[in-house]
Amino acid sequence: MSYDLEQENKEILARYKDLISNTYRTLDEENNKLIRKAFDIALDAHKDQRRKSGEPYIYHPIAVAKIVATEIGLGATSIACALLHDVIEDSDYTYEDLKKIFGEKIANIVNGLTKISIMNHQNISVQSENYRKLLLTLSEDFRVILIKIADRLHNMRTLESMAPDKQKKIASETVYIYAPMAHRLGLYNIKSELEDLSLKYNSPEVYNEITEKLELAKESRERYIEEFKKEASERLREEGLNFKIKGRAKAISSIYRKMLKQGVSFEEVFDNYAIRIIYKSDAKNEKFLAWKIYSIVTDVYHSNPSRMRDWITQPRSTGYESLHLTVLGPDRKWIEVQIRSERMDEIAEKGVAAHYKYKEGYKQSSDDRNFEKWVTEIREVLEQQQNLSTSELLDNIKLNLYSKEVFVFTPKGEIKILPTNATALDFAFSVHSDLGMKCLGAKINGKLVPISYILQNGDQIDILSSQNQKPKSDWLEFVVTSKAKSKIKSYLNSQKNQLVEEGKETLQRKLRHAKINFNDEEVNKLQKFFNLKSSQELFLKFQTNELDASSLRKYIESKNVFNNLLSRFRKSPTKNLRFEEPKEQNLDMIVFGKDEEKLNYSYAKCCTVIPGDKIFGFITISDGIKVHSDSCPNAINLRAQYDYRVIPAKWVNAESFKNRVKIEIEGLDRMGMINDITTVISGSMGMDMKSMSIESNNGVFMGNINLEVKNKGQLEETFKKLKNINGVSRVRRLQS
Repeated sequence: MSYDLEQENKEILARYKDLISNTYRTLDEENNKLIRKAFDIALDAHKDQRRKSGEPYIYHPIAVAKIVATEIGLGATSIACALLHDVIEDSDYTYEDLKKIFGEKIANIVNGLTKISIMNHQNISVQSENYRKLLLTLSEDFRVILIKIADRLHNMRTLESMAPDKQKKIASETVYIYAPMAHRLGLYNIKSELEDLSLKYNSPEVYNEITEKLELAKESRERYIEEFKKEASERLREEGLNFKIKGRAKAISSIYRKMLKQGVSFEEVFDNYAIRIIYKSDAKNEKFLAWKIYSIVTDVYHSNPSRMRDWITQPRSTGYESLHLTVLGPDRKWIEVQIRSERMDEIAEKGVAAHYKYKEGYKQSSDDRNFEKWVTEIREVLEQQQNLSTSELLDNIKLNLYSKEVFVFTPKGEIKILPTNATALDFAFSVHSDLGMKCLGAKINGKLVPISYILQNGDQIDILSSQNQKPKSDWLEFVVTSKAKSKIKSYLNSQKNQLVEEGKETLQRKLRHAKINFNDEEVNKLQKFFNLKSSQELFLKFQTNELDASSLRKYIESKNVFNNLLSRFRKSPTKNLRFEEPKEQNLDMIVFGKDEEKLNYSYAKCCTVIPGDKIFGFITISDGIKVHSDSCPNAINLRAQYDYRVIPAKWVNAESFKNRVKIEIEGLDRMGMINDITTVISGSMGMDMKSMSIESNNGVFMGNINLEVKNKGQLEETFKKLKNINGVSRVRRLQS
């Protein structure tokens, strides 16, 4: 392709000027020089590179730097690092070069970004190990993770130029780890956009449907917000308040989650947009004015007390402060109202970056110390759970990324913030590890309770302990915090270390006899083949002879089949390795890979697949190819962690195949309702109904029906006809 280089150079300069003009703070001469020097180095490093879209690569670091500056609100050092973030990885510039030019601080940040960018898709769990590195960078320099999130946000915004399979892989990875991380760092707008863009590529039909409906409702939504502004503003001005009122639609992904959780349609989600009142205030009157505005709004509109959230009296652990209430606004519709000062709004927009200004010359606040404590806990978990698989580790940490919070009091009246469903034992570990290890029970508000007691907001806790108490394995069943889990597991593991070492030596000896190298990758494969939770469990089973030489032979036989399958779908497939031909009746159902090959497969048990659904194949270690629906609850995790084992799959002749699906139907009960339902299914649609159970309670019925379906089109037409039956309010397909 030919490019207009002169025009591109003008565009590069224009984008750089736009970056400088939009920086979060006015830059002094020294900072301007730093950013200009970083831009010049990045321009030189990427001069011969282009993105998948064909545009100059330098557009990307400039865009990332702009996100860092305007949407996250970091200063000159971070902007320079964002411009340089791909330099070490993609050019001849080295860490030492950057250290000489910019100093150790910037070189270290860029090096941290480089470490978590290098991936090797051919090795098991390398992608997952990448997440482990991502989390480790938190305790080195918080700016590394913020710039990485900005990098991912721009990649998601420009994902349309990638191949569809790459889009799904990157989108799955984003919603699996980057969105939760943005949430925990208080970057709520970025978290919502990452989730929305992930939904756009993982479930385009759902994304497009909600987007269209939001657009159709835009005019009425704007009228509604104007009506609210008119009524509320008049009362607020009477009190001499300086404020502004903004309205916004809720995130598409948030609306979709509510639709799934509540089992309702888009039209039935009553709070799909919110109003925000932002007021000016000095530090002294900030809380007073928030409650004053709350009082005025609830005078004008009836509020729902059960949906009131006070994050001003007790901010979230991310530092988020706001009053949330739900009121019956104009047209008698429920709407969420958020009340916050300009300072609170900046924290809500910029997250932890707003608190961490002291890193670039600002003073540390109590919120910063909360974040530092959380970072320290993450580091402890990473260091103490070396034997865990990365997916288990991530599950533990994600509990503390997305979880809602409960606040409780120590005997001295100090506040502790813990995840919802945390127990008295979690509290003991949060105070001190030794207290957790020796915890016998607790007194909650003066009453004796077991260590498994689930904490409630406002509880005052006094922990009871004994020198004779030791951690037990059943403790793991009710603790939820990463710190408690890691400390308990660490203790329990130390008790069996000797047995584990003996089992490890036994396995090494047996592998050596079988001429197989002993390494982490092989241990991971063995662990998954024998369906074990950890490598320790694997070693223990060899130590107790539950697993022996015959078990190892079965693994080696399956390993050969698995490697043959993988080789077919890599860039240089070995054509002489042929998989066993499938049974005759399966030949015209599903084909796999770019060459549309016919292979043996079976359906995954985690989702219901019917012909016409969008599907993909997943190469398992011990059970051949499993076919999953694109909407499978495990699809995100499989694509995020094991993308190299995901293969394209498509239907060849869906019409000739029948499959069973389960549907749920509900509505107002009446005489003849069951007859009308069966007439549609068996008569009008000619479908085979395998089973039906319907319960009626106070005039409302709910039923489950198992059907034999030919294809997706037949199922959708059946849904339309069922929804047209008088009294039927909802019909939906259930995942098995």
